[in-house]
Amino acid sequence: MEPNGANNNEKAYVADQSVGPNTPVGPNDAAPPATKESVPAANHEINNHDEINTKPANSTVPNGMSLTVEELYDKDKHDLSTMEPGDVFQLLQTSTDGLTSEEAARRVEKFGYNRLEHKEINPILQFLGFMWNPLSWVMEAAAIVAIAVSNGGGRPPDWEDFLGIVLLLLANSVIGFMEERQAGNAVKALMASLAPEAKVKRDGAWKTVEAAELVPGDVISVKLGDVVPADGRLVAAHGEVSIDQAALTGESLPVTKEAGDEIFSGSTCKQGEAEAIVIGTGLNTFFGRAAKLVGDAGDEMGHLQTILAKIGNFCICTILLFLIVVVIVQYAAFHYPYRTGIDNVLVLLIGGIPIAMPTVLSVTLAIGAKQLAEHKAIVTRITAIEEMAAVTILCSDKTGTLTLNKLIVDKPTIKTYSEYSGEDVILMSAYASRTENQDAIDFCIVNSLPNPQLAREGIEELEFKPFNPVIKRTQITYKDKDGVVRRVTKGMSHTILDLCTRDKTEEQIKALNDDVDEYARRGLRALAVAVDELPSGNLEDEGKGFKLIGLLPIYDPPRSDTKETIDRAIALGVSVKMITGDQLAIAKETGRRLGMGDNMFLSKTLKDGPPAGSGYSNVDELVLGADGFAGVYPEHKFEIVERLQNLGHMTAMTGDGVNDAPALSKANVGVAVADASDAARSAADIVLTEPGLSVIIEAIIGSRQIFQRMRNYSIYTCSVTIRVVVGFSILIFAFQFNFPPFMVLILAILNDGTIMTISTDRVKPSPYPDQWNLREIFLSAIVYGLYLTASTVVFYAVIYKTTFFERFGTSPVTDPNDYKIHSVIYLQVSTISQALIFITRSRGFFFTERPSVMLMCAFIIAQLVATFISVYANWGFTNIEGCGWTWAGIAWIWNIVWFAPLDFVKFGLQRAFEGRKTPVAPVHEDHGPRSRRSSVLSTSTSARYYANRTHALRGLERPRNFGRRILGLNRKMSMDPHEMRRFSSVQANHASQILNSNSNPNPNPNARP
Repeated sequence: MEPNGANNNEKAYVADQSVGPNTPVGPNDAAPPATKESVPAANHEINNHDEINTKPANSTVPNGMSLTVEELYDKDKHDLSTMEPGDVFQLLQTSTDGLTSEEAARRVEKFGYNRLEHKEINPILQFLGFMWNPLSWVMEAAAIVAIAVSNGGGRPPDWEDFLGIVLLLLANSVIGFMEERQAGNAVKALMASLAPEAKVKRDGAWKTVEAAELVPGDVISVKLGDVVPADGRLVAAHGEVSIDQAALTGESLPVTKEAGDEIFSGSTCKQGEAEAIVIGTGLNTFFGRAAKLVGDAGDEMGHLQTILAKIGNFCICTILLFLIVVVIVQYAAFHYPYRTGIDNVLVLLIGGIPIAMPTVLSVTLAIGAKQLAEHKAIVTRITAIEEMAAVTILCSDKTGTLTLNKLIVDKPTIKTYSEYSGEDVILMSAYASRTENQDAIDFCIVNSLPNPQLAREGIEELEFKPFNPVIKRTQITYKDKDGVVRRVTKGMSHTILDLCTRDKTEEQIKALNDDVDEYARRGLRALAVAVDELPSGNLEDEGKGFKLIGLLPIYDPPRSDTKETIDRAIALGVSVKMITGDQLAIAKETGRRLGMGDNMFLSKTLKDGPPAGSGYSNVDELVLGADGFAGVYPEHKFEIVERLQNLGHMTAMTGDGVNDAPALSKANVGVAVADASDAARSAADIVLTEPGLSVIIEAIIGSRQIFQRMRNYSIYTCSVTIRVVVGFSILIFAFQFNFPPFMVLILAILNDGTIMTISTDRVKPSPYPDQWNLREIFLSAIVYGLYLTASTVVFYAVIYKTTFFERFGTSPVTDPNDYKIHSVIYLQVSTISQALIFITRSRGFFFTERPSVMLMCAFIIAQLVATFISVYANWGFTNIEGCGWTWAGIAWIWNIVWFAPLDFVKFGLQRAFEGRKTPVAPVHEDHGPRSRRSSVLSTSTSARYYANRTHALRGLERPRNFGRRILGLNRKMSMDPHEMRRFSSVQANHASQILNSNSNPNPNPNARP
């Protein structure tokens, strides 16, 4: 699906560099471009109105509607992008009047809609999925134990615990389901605003329809500013039609199109109007071909699912270990009654399982996604938030991402060769520019004036010659207010120099050549300007001769906020690399202007190895140390990202074009900037809706805050598992204390209700990239858990074995399972356990970092409820009795005393773990690279069961051109060399055509250079 020959050559008068912006191009980089010279003139007839001859040139062309879709798009048999225009009409059985509505409806049935469908998630299955993971299985097993196994002892089955467990499971599922659906709907609403429309000729009349309804054979109209809705061939071109294909090639300049040329979906019309026949929709477009670069990764899980699995397995293994010991001890050593032993089993099962963990983490991510959307960053893969926090290297495309993708004149470096000043040179070049229906160069020049109206103010235009690709310049003849008639021309420097005859010296020629070379080294495009005077005032007469007056440097400038964004990224511990298809000189100049450095290399170094004198011994060192790469194709971007991942770096890739899609898909986090192409949006995990990279900083900071919330909760929940399982096991072993299971259930419900609010907690983002350190989480949990266990065991021992508390008016305790003591222990466990969250959420003393209002209110309400239950509840069915306010006060004071040293325990843990850290790239727990599409950690078979906790935002993106996500979420790149080569050929042809135009001194006058 390569552009036809010279279609990719735009304004060759600024292409003073010997090769186009996507060099180098070798003989093996792509097939030779198809040029108009290779097509017999008789078969490619262009009439005077720049409309194609729609009569078939080949009488053997079949009726394409009788072919299957696969046969129609078999390029070896029917190449719709290169065959004669008349044959295209014959093959697609259409005409310039377009299709009828009935025929269009039939073709929708055959070809499908002009979009790439995604599979909607069944909301019922999504809801049930929240109860399908190992942690939920343990709770479900506890429910079965309560209703089916817990009997005997003259008591009925444990209906209370059974109903409580079921309600707890349902509550977690409902909360998680609602939060994720709400986040998903918010993203849907934002992306729906990007849905496109198209102007199509149906039933002989023009009408506006959704772009998704286009089919092959439709005739569409595109005008200035329109996004091309499908692949097509131009039927008619009204005026000079210029198409911006930066999304395809990474090149800043638009390309000129004529009738018969191919246009691609996702490109933008920058000049003129045109009509085109649709030749490809949906998967059969250029974007569809890009989608073939992605292979389905099946059921492979992302990193967050793996973390959930490992934390869940830690809790489950802890429970099973102590469960086995408790069963053996209580039945073999203590000869417990069957029902009493089962109740203790339920205590460990219910109290030890962090049933809310998957829901809390998914709700935290879902709310985080909504918060990022408020900062104009739409998250289309929710787990990318967690991975964004760990990013260490940001690879950025240049055109449209770091730069404006809009040309300007670099005024400080204008060269002059006569009495004219730099401002005069700009004004003269503006005279030689169009003021209406402008191309990119004319727009750039005219808007360099203080007021664009100055381009015609004070002069009378006598004749204007627009850009001619043969002579590579524009020209105006005008009369000024003094009646003097002049000609001004602007164009390719050497073309203008050859045209000049007045005041031309060897010094001037050398100065111009040196200046052009200097511009080339700095990545600036050169535009020369010359002036002629006509003393006679007659347009037909010869003038005094053109005089060279100046050389204008033109470049694509960085965005205003890009430098600040890069500086902030570096301050956050994220290094930035430029990965561009443009020239090396342009990349270096952009890097210097942005303060990124100019230690950049051509893409060929990835194959040939580090250049001599670079200081790098191998390609990996080069990729890691370089500030950027230029002249890259999609496979190079993919390889750079892959090498960085293999070196242990979490890599983010930003981009806006089709040529960025493979690397966006491969990166741990792909970020599509504002106005990105469909393929880029579809491959990305985060889509920005505001220009520039500044939103990325907000996304990084936001993701680190979200990560901190998840990490804080993970330490907290694992600690609670340890304290409940170990604490009650020791109480059984040491004192034969049998805590009622229903009270553990109440404890779990209050804990889960409180801890849900951590998803909106106020936290400080980490100043460096975050990563999951499960060793730190588990060891911290063990230390905190054992400390809290000690607080409970010692408290019970003092109550039962001493008379210490009797001095405060309490009655003696002689029964180890006194119902009042059950209430007291419940209150003590509840309050200090929940208070632990204030320790894990802060880096310093807990009172120096204010929690969110919601978290504080939830904690206070939960503890008031727990206190009133312990003081007043007389629930015989669960063996508790109101303990009164004296015991409640003792429990609170005891917990305050034990809570105070927890900060110092935390500081000790921080010192122990931070002493082991080194400032290197994060090394993953298992060897090998980690990509966002599939984690090498995903070897645990349990990981897949946590995937449903983060599926709510899958496939929500609706790209601005024709629909849904192209590349999916749980996908990874499959490097099909054939498809990758075809994908690269657009850039290769672009560079090849500029080479041809510069190397051919006598071009065919009927063909654009």
